[in-house]
Amino acid sequence: MPLQEHFKIDMKKVLPNPQSVIKGKTYRITILSPLLIRFEYSTNGEFEDRPTELVANRNFPVVQFEKKEDTKYLTVKTDYFTITYLKEQSYIGSKVSPDQNLRVELNDTDKYWYMNHPEVRNFGGTTYMLDGADGKAKFGKGLYSTDGFTSIDDSNSLIYNADGSLGKRTDKRIDVYVFMYKRDFGAALRDYFTLTGFPALVPRYSLGVWWNRNIEYNSKGIEKLVFQFNKYKIPISIFMLGDSWHRVNGRMQSGLSFNLDLIKKPKRVADFLHSKNIRFSVKINPMEGISNKEDYFLPFKKASGLQENKQGILPFNVFNPNTVGAYFDYLIHPLMNYGVDFFWIDYNNPDDLASLRALTSYHFNDFKQILNRRGIVLARSAGVAQHKYPIIYTGQTQVSWKNLDMMPQFNSTASNIGLSWISNDIGGYTGGMEDPELYARFVQFGCFSPILRLSADEGKYYKREPWRWDITTSSIVTQYLRLRHSLIPYLYSEAYRYSRSGLPLVQPLYYKYPEIFDEPLYKNEYYFGSNLLVAPITTKQDPIMERTVQRLYLPEGVWYDFTNGKRYNGGRRYTTFYKREDYPVFAKQGTIIPMAILDEKNLNDTKPPKNMEIQVFPGASSTYEMYEDDGISSLFEKGYFIVTDIDYAYQKNNFTVAIRPIAGKSGIIPDYRAYRIRFRNTKEPDDVVVHCGTEKVKGINTYIDDNDFVVELPSLSTIKQITINCKGKDIEFDALRIVNDDIESILNDLPIETKLKEKIGAVILSDSEIKHKRIEVRKLGRQGVPNKYINLFIKLLEYMAEV
Repeated sequence: MPLQEHFKIDMKKVLPNPQSVIKGKTYRITILSPLLIRFEYSTNGEFEDRPTELVANRNFPVVQFEKKEDTKYLTVKTDYFTITYLKEQSYIGSKVSPDQNLRVELNDTDKYWYMNHPEVRNFGGTTYMLDGADGKAKFGKGLYSTDGFTSIDDSNSLIYNADGSLGKRTDKRIDVYVFMYKRDFGAALRDYFTLTGFPALVPRYSLGVWWNRNIEYNSKGIEKLVFQFNKYKIPISIFMLGDSWHRVNGRMQSGLSFNLDLIKKPKRVADFLHSKNIRFSVKINPMEGISNKEDYFLPFKKASGLQENKQGILPFNVFNPNTVGAYFDYLIHPLMNYGVDFFWIDYNNPDDLASLRALTSYHFNDFKQILNRRGIVLARSAGVAQHKYPIIYTGQTQVSWKNLDMMPQFNSTASNIGLSWISNDIGGYTGGMEDPELYARFVQFGCFSPILRLSADEGKYYKREPWRWDITTSSIVTQYLRLRHSLIPYLYSEAYRYSRSGLPLVQPLYYKYPEIFDEPLYKNEYYFGSNLLVAPITTKQDPIMERTVQRLYLPEGVWYDFTNGKRYNGGRRYTTFYKREDYPVFAKQGTIIPMAILDEKNLNDTKPPKNMEIQVFPGASSTYEMYEDDGISSLFEKGYFIVTDIDYAYQKNNFTVAIRPIAGKSGIIPDYRAYRIRFRNTKEPDDVVVHCGTEKVKGINTYIDDNDFVVELPSLSTIKQITINCKGKDIEFDALRIVNDDIESILNDLPIETKLKEKIGAVILSDSEIKHKRIEVRKLGRQGVPNKYINLFIKLLEYMAEV
């Protein structure tokens, strides 16, 4: 059985413009862009024009370049690089002189590249898996390097045939792409995505809360879990079944047919989940073979032309088009007909990454046949252009603080190879010890991660259900899981921007501040979308002050704490103190964050909301483009979407927010929407005027909520411009973050006699020099202050001295 029509590939797009090609008997050099070169070398003079798993497009616009050559040497120059090549010679030089045959100089620098260059200044990309890793990850090569260049070897990549099948190369040749970008990493990313294909736009539901427990669920167990989520007002958008959902041949772990002893009516279960706005995923691994226990074993056997072994197992070869075609028709599509929305591929074999890449590609591209379902697959990263097949599964990770500390840097480093959709085991998957503080910090990190997947192995003592913890931990976790769903309008807009521009959702600070790379205190900080900065907490709190001491760096500009609105001046390092319920997330001045107001009757709904909150941070004018579509289909590619401008015109005593559609079609989002405009760090103004189109809006509600001024609007048309104008004098709170406030908060919570607290505060918060305060603090021991608190106050004085 051949592959279905929807797998076919347009082979024309992959051919380069002939004017970009320089060819000899054994070499072919293609100048794809001012900074991107393809080097091919083949002793028999045959070159590869088909698409590979890496390369989808070589038809770049023609580049103007200078070319000089004689019988011996070839020189090519663009604005970024200069190639010098000894014609017809192997690109690989000697060990003593590796650039003797081929040298690519980075113009206006002393740097140059040659074949097999070690590229030691490369900052890494990602890795195949984190299974068993506990704080240490080995990164593969990425695109970002302080050398200003990098290379990608395509010599051994799989080849696409016109029917969409993938095959392995049988010849030996050199096929390498070199990016010579100086400091223009953004240009390198754009060329990389133009070459490989831009990232896919993930379904909107994938940005919510995922549930993955590797336990033996039956139908009633699934319904009970969903009931519990609803009871405790916690949203969930994806439910996953692990190892125990399918029938098993005794010699195999995997399977592709429901175990009817557990789930008697699979379609009924899927319909139940869908009625609750929850998507359904199951774990598979066909690489073990196809068992005679499968529902459609006989039709699969006939269509594939395979013969089973003595154990009743058919071998599965992902490079056999007949096998793959039969696999989707008789094993995968029946599961989708039951209501399975997507698949989690758990093939874990580091020695056979090619098979994993092929299987992942087929599964993702299979969605092309279904207009109302957008492609998504969960699988480990097999290393080649994985941004085209979201989501990346990092493997079975340990329950530990070391593992949590590894994850932020791991996720941001993935952006060096253009990856955003990384899915970690939030809470940790296996081993370790269940710890309420660790669990809460995992979930807070997950809230501000590309994917939030609560996950754990089998075993009744793993606690990923928030309601199984103490009331404090449960309430903190619930707060952040709800916040995650509220952030979906922002996250989905950023996902769209990533799919069109290639700018990753998570970016490390060192893109703009390279010196941060060598600062261990700040290595975990990252930008989260275009408007937020996260400094994740990955260490235990101080047991006496019950705060985590967090050192962080804020880039240039004015920043606001996303939780309490306090203002920080950027370009500085800070020592901060966080309670367990708090998390260091910052918004730059002028930031606009669109958020959903959750529908308590339909918490799991991730569609464009009927009620929204727009958070606006003061200090600078800005515009945010909010993108919306149906979230599940490919209709957006045909123009079925809407882009809404949220414009903030800031003056100190007069500011305006305008919400207006600027592109797309009506009917995509609710016709009417109620807005809550939250002006952060803002006092109540003297005058508030709201218009919808040309009409003045009546029935608005305004109030002060802590340090925020809030304007609540009734349901208004989403195709008209809505304008909110606020006027008044000195209407911005000067809530500058002061370390003394943190110290006073710590002192306030300590179990010390109130009169002693007064004396302690008078010393610590006085204007005296630090060394004088130390002396006075030590004297407090004579008045009954325990030594553990004396030591704490000395430590706090050290933090104050740093500031």
